[in-house]
Amino acid sequence: MGLFARLFKKSEPHQEITKISSETLDDNESGMKWKAVPAYIEASAEEYQLVSLIATAIAAGDQPKSQFVVKKVMQRNPEAKLVSIIASSLAAGLNEKSQFVIRRINKN
Repeated sequence: MGLFARLFKKSEPHQEITKISSETLDDNESGMKWKAVPAYIEASAEEYQLVSLIATAIAAGDQPKSQFVVKKVMQRNPEAKLVSIIASSLAAGLNEKSQFVIRRINKN
């Protein structure tokens, strides 16, 4: 095949692949109510104070007269963390070098 033949070759028309959205799947399952599991939850009062102290000390650096307000302290949801570890371990199977991103977790 020559250079011009490769450059000006007409490609075959691509077939469009339709994606099934999660909303479509939710509508199809009647009676199944799924609840989203949040990836992060509010931290307790004891943890809030410690995290605020450490974060403001690091952020202040050499400016001891600066002021900071920590509005929200979140921590990883232990349930979501456990489910994501189990799911990615099962999905990895024999390929240990694979990586996965868990975008959301729902429970029934």
